[in-house]
Amino acid sequence: MEFVDYYKILGISKNATESDIKKAYRKLARKYHPDLNPNDKEAEKKFKEINEANEVLSNAENRKKYDQYGNDWKHAEEFEKAKQSQGQYARSRGQQYQGGFSEGDFSDFFESMFGGTGRDYRRSKVKYRGEDYNAQLYLDLMDVYKTHKRTLTVNEKNIRITIPAGLENGQTIKIKGYGGQGIGGGPNGDLLITFIIENTTAFKRDKEDLYLHKDIDLYTAVLGGEIMINTLDGKVKLNVKPETENGTKVKLKGKGFPIYKKEGQYGNLYVTYNIKLPKNLTSKQKELFRELSNL
Repeated sequence: MEFVDYYKILGISKNATESDIKKAYRKLARKYHPDLNPNDKEAEKKFKEINEANEVLSNAENRKKYDQYGNDWKHAEEFEKAKQSQGQYARSRGQQYQGGFSEGDFSDFFESMFGGTGRDYRRSKVKYRGEDYNAQLYLDLMDVYKTHKRTLTVNEKNIRITIPAGLENGQTIKIKGYGGQGIGGGPNGDLLITFIIENTTAFKRDKEDLYLHKDIDLYTAVLGGEIMINTLDGKVKLNVKPETENGTKVKLKGKGFPIYKKEGQYGNLYVTYNIKLPKNLTSKQKELFRELSNL
């Protein structure tokens, strides 16, 4: 198998830090994402390579195996066990074991123990689970306000998935069996989708609760009155009590974000009032404020 240089794919050096890997991956994933390159087979292929490289290099244990074993990193444990067995086998025959171990040694060892070549033995006897695929899906906050279905293209296969309402930024969902193909009859790996959710609304989100700052004028704060508030599912009218202080917080029960995997349940919306002082007062208005201050 031709050697695949994951470092080269991400455009980083072998001394790259975890932060370097993350930055490089996100930059390239955005550039070649299928949603931004529809019907572009080359971009789709590149996106697959980028995700495969990130799966290996972003995981410290996988990266260590890759640096040592290259394309065979997924079978590192089998190599290590075989090395130990080879050492025990050599010692039992009175031979000196130096610890050197190559693909040829591996095949020769299995041939001496089981007959036939080691490669034939592994192919016919050992089952390997397919590798897991990692992907990122970029969504807007409103995309996860309601449960909906979406079609993704992974390895030239269209996968119809349900995106549940209330997903958190950075949350990962596993799609079982949609990863790499198993070897020797082993099970397929899984597809792990991490959701990157961008909030372009005026609301601040904390799990299922939303927070909003609302400006009200001084006169409404002092005398009371009605104001309109935008929520994610429409406008609501609020009654402002007379003599409301700056920074007052009110709760709108059930007007927050959907609670994950709890259909029909929502968090709360907390509105904080920012009282705006009037500007460019007329002489008459200033005089009225003076009269009030003297009362």
